[in-house]
Amino acid sequence: MLPFKELSIALTSLISWILFNDTPSDPEGYVRDTSVIRAEYDFIIIGAGAAGAVIANRLSEVDGWNVLLLEAGDEESISGQIPVFAATLQLTKMDWQYKTEPQDNACQGYANRKCNWPRGKMLGGSTSLHYMLYVRGNKRDYDNWRDVYGCDGWGYDDVLPYFVKSEDNQNPYLAGTKYHGKGGYLTVGEAGYTSPLGAAFIQGGVEMGYKNRDCNGEFQTGVMIPQGTIRRGSRCSTSKAFLRPVRNRKNLHISMNSRVLKVVIDPVTKVATDVQFEKGGRMYFVSAKKEIVLSAGSIATPQILMLSGVGPAAHLTEKGISPVIADLPVGKNLHDHVGIIGMVFLIDKPYSILAARLVSLPVLLNYTLFGGTAMSLLGGVEGLGFINSKYADPDADYPDIEFNFASGSEISDDGSNLRYTHGFTDEIWNAYYKQIMKKDTWTIFPYNLRPKSRGYIRLNSKDPYDKPLINPNYFSDPDNEDIKVTIEAIKFTLALSKTEAFKKMGSRFYDKPFPGCEDKALWTDEYWECWIKSASFTLAHTVGTCKMGTVSDDTVVVDPQLKVKGIKNLRVADTSVMPAVPSGNTNAPTIMIGEKASDLIKKDWL
Repeated sequence: MLPFKELSIALTSLISWILFNDTPSDPEGYVRDTSVIRAEYDFIIIGAGAAGAVIANRLSEVDGWNVLLLEAGDEESISGQIPVFAATLQLTKMDWQYKTEPQDNACQGYANRKCNWPRGKMLGGSTSLHYMLYVRGNKRDYDNWRDVYGCDGWGYDDVLPYFVKSEDNQNPYLAGTKYHGKGGYLTVGEAGYTSPLGAAFIQGGVEMGYKNRDCNGEFQTGVMIPQGTIRRGSRCSTSKAFLRPVRNRKNLHISMNSRVLKVVIDPVTKVATDVQFEKGGRMYFVSAKKEIVLSAGSIATPQILMLSGVGPAAHLTEKGISPVIADLPVGKNLHDHVGIIGMVFLIDKPYSILAARLVSLPVLLNYTLFGGTAMSLLGGVEGLGFINSKYADPDADYPDIEFNFASGSEISDDGSNLRYTHGFTDEIWNAYYKQIMKKDTWTIFPYNLRPKSRGYIRLNSKDPYDKPLINPNYFSDPDNEDIKVTIEAIKFTLALSKTEAFKKMGSRFYDKPFPGCEDKALWTDEYWECWIKSASFTLAHTVGTCKMGTVSDDTVVVDPQLKVKGIKNLRVADTSVMPAVPSGNTNAPTIMIGEKASDLIKKDWL
């Protein structure tokens, strides 16, 4: 019999083919790889992810402009359309499979103390890989971009229209309101299923004094059933939302399997002129008459810039990059949302997502026909919470903790996939998780929304095919505040498990001492700190490596128009420009950046 991972992929591929097999007139028909690559375009966009796909759509709206979109990967995965199986895409060819440098204060329970950093390598980028959660962050985040970092035009009132513009919200109580759009390209809505565990999360949060509300609306503090980028129970990536409907535009060429090696910049005039990329063993140099837009993400964008001679001069010289065209802090200011993975709460009711319950004919038929069942859950996430720790301002709607609640846990797939994507060693898996496999459980992934720790991305070598060096420096802030806030998040999780809503299910924490932390006094801050540092896990909300701000700031790479300082006709539009990570997920904010970048470009050239 096939293992769960292979069986699930085979079944979901069949279901997806039935559901999504396209015809030439289908607005969701698959993108075809361009058969023609011209010597020159008006615009070249590097990366077809959360921002790049949006920009390609919006710029190709102008009939007189020719646009080339370059993507290193292929078409998005068919099996990846099923939301609950999102994790099965990690560590495949559709994932860049990045790993960090060994961490001193994190990922201690993983091989070589390296953290897995999944990133999408396909059309849609990480929107075709991640858990699809649609979370915008807090109003104050964007006002701080404007007021603290000098990003004029990026305050909350400036960016809200771009969130709304993209959106086609399926919730009739939200769509068409001040905070939510209707009729946009991007379908947003709740999963077609809620388990008793999801309901208990909301009830438990209310018991603890938090309102059940739309946390993307007027106020953020509270709990909610999450919304995600899903359409009829299926993933709605930016490829599906923004590229497929316009795939037949004559002025838009989409080139897949196109590995960008560098942006060619004239060292005298400092004008970006061409993009060098490799496809099918052939090298291309394609010119941009107007602009080149880098939307390759917070890892690949700084790598490409440095390979192109834009970055810290001493580092580029050390790696043999010549000439150094602009001495800028590319790759610095790297930060991310990181929390503790793998807390398990046992229950006495058959409510959680288990492999055996998913791979059954009734579930598959229900999902195929109606888009419901647990297969429509956003990677298994059924609840979101935003709360204040004791370190936050109690009188402000500016929570510093987020919870992702899942109606399952590390063991729910019988050890076939999650243990590997999360990175646990066999020793930890066998000692801690193996003995409770097949039991009903739930978990929460809690994390600090505004980390103080900062890391960096550098080149390993001048070889463009060599993965960059990634060091997030997790939990390295001198005041240890990142750890302290995460510990408070754990304490809230334990308190939530003791609410009446969860007591009715016999909920209790699986309290076996975590391997490697047995020498710490149980349930103390020291014990939780040990566990956090052992079982750290990224939310893949990495930002900041091409920081946006005022041009006079030496820590800044791009100005508020997203133009690279000192370089003409080159912009960056992706998570790397965020000066500080939003207090939420980065899926929706990056799509917003794509929308705003498109208008900035149009304003300059029309």
